[in-house]
Amino acid sequence: MGLITEAHLGPIGTEPYNVNSQFYPLKHLTAGASEEMAPNQPKSGLFVGLNKGHVVTPKELAPRPSDRKGKTSKRVHFVRSLIREVAGFAPYEKRITELLKVGKDKRALKVAKRKLGTHKRAKKKREEMASALRKMRAAAGGEKKK
Repeated sequence: MGLITEAHLGPIGTEPYNVNSQFYPLKHLTAGASEEMAPNQPKSGLFVGLNKGHVVTPKELAPRPSDRKGKTSKRVHFVRSLIREVAGFAPYEKRITELLKVGKDKRALKVAKRKLGTHKRAKKKREEMASALRKMRAAAGGEKKK
């Protein structure tokens, strides 16, 4: 690295910043500015003032492939449901459903978190197992009425 000299220090004199880039305002000094900003006004056509800039009509852009990211296609959904129907649930998923049956939601979340690694994935799995349990109960209730 090297020593930090006066040339490397920011405008305040205490915080270093990257010498190779231009100075950017420090985040803690500009915090909260984005919440207070006014909505974008149409350009005035003047080169000075708040709404300065050339008047243009916004271009309609085609949807990007990245906009579809995370959305499951019909084919993938069908294949996954078919596999679930044939293979059934994994042992840890069965344990989660048993815990949900007896009302131990928090314990079910802990089991899922230990198996899946993150809290977010565990919450999603617990919700998935709860919905599967509701479907089973609805199917069982429908059969009893017949």
